[in-house]
Amino acid sequence: MTLFSDRTQKLALHEIDTHGIVKQAQRWEKLISEFHKRFGEADIRLFSTPGRIEIGGNHTDHNHGKVLAASIDLDSIAVAAQSTENAITMYSEQYPQPFIVKLDNLSAVDSERGTTAALIRGIASRFQQLGYHVGGFRACVTSDVLIGSGLSSSASVEVLIATILNSLYNQNTIEPITIAQLCQDAENNYFGKPCGLMDQITCAVGGIVKIDFNDPRSPLVERMEFDFSREGYSVLVVDTGGSHADLTEEYASIPRDMKSVAAYFGKEFCREISEQELLKDAARLRSSVGDRAFLRALHFIEENKRVDLQVNVLRAKDFPAFLRLVNESGNSSFRWLQNVVAGSATTEQGIATALAISKRCINEIGAGACRVHGGGFAGTIQAFLPHEKVIEYTKLMESIFVQGCVNQITIRPVGTVELQ
Repeated sequence: MTLFSDRTQKLALHEIDTHGIVKQAQRWEKLISEFHKRFGEADIRLFSTPGRIEIGGNHTDHNHGKVLAASIDLDSIAVAAQSTENAITMYSEQYPQPFIVKLDNLSAVDSERGTTAALIRGIASRFQQLGYHVGGFRACVTSDVLIGSGLSSSASVEVLIATILNSLYNQNTIEPITIAQLCQDAENNYFGKPCGLMDQITCAVGGIVKIDFNDPRSPLVERMEFDFSREGYSVLVVDTGGSHADLTEEYASIPRDMKSVAAYFGKEFCREISEQELLKDAARLRSSVGDRAFLRALHFIEENKRVDLQVNVLRAKDFPAFLRLVNESGNSSFRWLQNVVAGSATTEQGIATALAISKRCINEIGAGACRVHGGGFAGTIQAFLPHEKVIEYTKLMESIFVQGCVNQITIRPVGTVELQ
């Protein structure tokens, strides 16, 4: 199809290793056809926003720490066109009914919380508050960013919606960091999820990024180049199953514990305290806030330093040192951060099981690394393994968990984009 070759070849070439040109062409053609079926002929635009993985900095962003993350080849895509109606109408392949948001009232609607409509309304509202232009559009959207897999499917869709508004009504003048921040605001205040900013920034900026949240209003973002495949390694994300539904308190306890340590020193965030302060006052601190909070603060400080080390060794192309640091991050998360096993559900330990099996594989072949991926307690782990071991590892993990639980990830060098 001419439209594909003219407007999507650039992005598809980035994804040829995992999806293939033909598959991507069929995906876009299907979505374009769906748009015409729903809305008729129009001056359409094509958009793509990636998902993301976290590489380093587990549970550091909420205490103004540092993270290392990367955009991936799985993405959310949209076919969109301006509308004369003062409303946004969006069909998603995952839902039977469209999301329709009228733009004459952009106040939060309680009944919409937790829905895509809330995200659309919140993003449009934030555009308006910041003085950007807002207008109606019609869109058809689909995503292959796996839901609930720690790959930021929600952030991918949020940034996609904002990118459409940026293109159709603002001539693409809004910077990616601003896009990320207004999407976070929509998720926090309209959707109702108190997320951080790492996911949105990584999806918006793209590539491998180090993000320093010392000032979250103006985070420092550094992009870097590195090709894991050229080192003979694959990046894998393993979905261990399990539900996040009853884990709200487990997640909330991590920033709360860290902030209790900061408060002990008269500060608000762990970024404001040093390792020397923490260790010097360890005895009184343990009595005041408890051992778990002390250990979680220690994890924060060490993990923060580890992000800098990861960036340095990748730039120096010292891949064995990078793998060692990934393993150290995993050990720290398991032992000190303690976000591998939920205290409220000790009989369900999918992440711990996946890490145990992965460690055995790594020890047997004498190469590789693994760690908990994302929030933890349930969900996914991350593994770096030599290409030739991926099939064997996948068969093993699928025999323990479920078919399709292992996803091979390719780093995508571009963030959110309108295809030209």
